Amino acid sequence: MRKWVVRFASLLVFNIAVLLLIGWFTPARVGWSALWAGIVLTAIVIWIKPLVHRWFASMAAKSAHQRTKLGEKLVEFMLAVAVAFLVWVATVLLSGVSVGGWFWGWILPPVFLLIGWAIYDVVDDRVEGHAAGLYDRALGREGTTDAAATASESPESTAGRRELQDGLTDEQRRMLDELGNG
Repeated sequence: MRKWVVRFASLLVFNIAVLLLIGWFTPARVGWSALWAGIVLTAIVIWIKPLVHRWFASMAAKSAHQRTKLGEKLVEFMLAVAVAFLVWVATVLLSGVSVGGWFWGWILPPVFLLIGWAIYDVVDDRVEGHAAGLYDRALGREGTTDAAATASESPESTAGRRELQDGLTDEQRRMLDELGNG
């Protein structure tokens, strides 16, 4: 459950930012609808987009042997554009976003979505890791992500992390412990 909440929340914040950018740079009027449209867009991206993309890809795979590598890359790009267009249309229909103009309101925003998805794919591990830490702190489980992170770290990294927390090296910490016991 935690994984889905963290993924949904981090993607929601990112999608709201992309929707606001779409509202600023295109004639699509997003405004306060960005909150509801962000929820709709996030739900579509998490649960519907993979199914639609898989369906389109399976249809395109039937003729993949007839295309060159460049042709295959072009088909993959067109599939991504088609999926982004369908996601944009569904978001507009299910939220309060209004669109003006054919090219600028219907064709350009899916390009913004594609760019946003590409950026999110690059930073999603860090964003979701940070969101997981915030989620754990909000629920009072502060040590859960730190314990999981330190289990896979090297001893030098663990020592460095302890030094950052209290300013003492392992040797200084050992000497203080010996003074306290002596």
